[in-house]
Amino acid sequence: MLEGKKILLGITGSIAAYKSILLVRLLKIAGAEVKVIVTPAAREFVSTLTLATLSKSEVLYNLADEDTWANHVSLGRWADIMLIAPASCNSLAKMANGICDNLLLATYLSSTCPVVIAPAMDEDMWLHPANKRNLNTLNEFGVSVIPVEIGELASGLFGEGRMAEPDEIITFLVEKFFLGDALKGKRALITAGPTYEAIDPVRFLGNHSSGKMGFALAEACYELGAEVKLVTGPVQIKPAYRGITVINVTSASDMCNAATTLFVDSDITIMAAAVADYTPEEVFLEKIKKNENKLELSLRKTTDILHALGRLKNEKQYLVGFALETQNEQENALKKLHDKNADLIVLNSLRDNAAGFGKDTNKVTIFDRSKNAFSVEAKSKKLVAKDIVDLIIKKLNDEA
Repeated sequence: MLEGKKILLGITGSIAAYKSILLVRLLKIAGAEVKVIVTPAAREFVSTLTLATLSKSEVLYNLADEDTWANHVSLGRWADIMLIAPASCNSLAKMANGICDNLLLATYLSSTCPVVIAPAMDEDMWLHPANKRNLNTLNEFGVSVIPVEIGELASGLFGEGRMAEPDEIITFLVEKFFLGDALKGKRALITAGPTYEAIDPVRFLGNHSSGKMGFALAEACYELGAEVKLVTGPVQIKPAYRGITVINVTSASDMCNAATTLFVDSDITIMAAAVADYTPEEVFLEKIKKNENKLELSLRKTTDILHALGRLKNEKQYLVGFALETQNEQENALKKLHDKNADLIVLNSLRDNAAGFGKDTNKVTIFDRSKNAFSVEAKSKKLVAKDIVDLIIKKLNDEA
């Protein structure tokens, strides 16, 4: 989402400046063009050579140098976003009061683009009324403030004031300024993760799904402007964006109830969860003691959620299912596509080393209702999700 975006990064005098090295690297990986300005104090904390190497651009820090000067006006007009990270207590005070005693502040005061700050300081400074007043003033000026984190501080204390991590900063920029509009006005429902089917208060039946594919799909839809609701079973991950509404469930029954309720208002539904096909007929109220050599459980079928939604689907709704197969893969996937009244089916194969539960990569084949096959080669689940969502958008546009 940052491909081709121009980011002017300002670094002030804070121990958190070491994080800016990774921040520059991640911005470049995301496709952004980066220019860096450092304050004189920041040069005590971070190497301009390192920043220049990573940004592939000269690091600026002097208003004037012999017969040349840094055109702070053109710098402020060049950028799509001016990001100051870390923003020290001292620099925040100067920004709030219009003090212009270095290149970074001169550029800030003449910038015409949105300005974002990631504060970094010790907790006592962060909570001081003067600092709070300065932050309120900057808010009134339209400056966006990335929330600080709670953790270990340079003083050795534990509390508020840590600069947000570089990946959190990039997520903030994307969510606030660079979301796409291909799905603007659309409501997307995504399911993700496993379900746990209780046997007793301690044990359950489950599977190895990590939820990574479903979460990647939710983020891909959100990045393109959709309003996203994510129904997820028990997983160890969180969505990258705060704007994604998460509904946590445990069992197949829980997921069915949530998905069915939300489906009515959904334009696009992607069923990526690995829902249990069977659940115990009886859930024991007490832990089953290990007294016998053999334990027999009676299982019953769970509700087929994709099939249920397929029966509810109207002509304006788009429904996508997933099929994990180990044999007769294409035949079974196409049968599922037809029987469940889905618009697309995404075939996963456990035969592919790059695919499967818990992995960061995936390799899929997508079938449409006309039996056309679209192959997606092995790549990160985030990129696979983008390919799936791009195909959905193409199909929606073709049918419009």
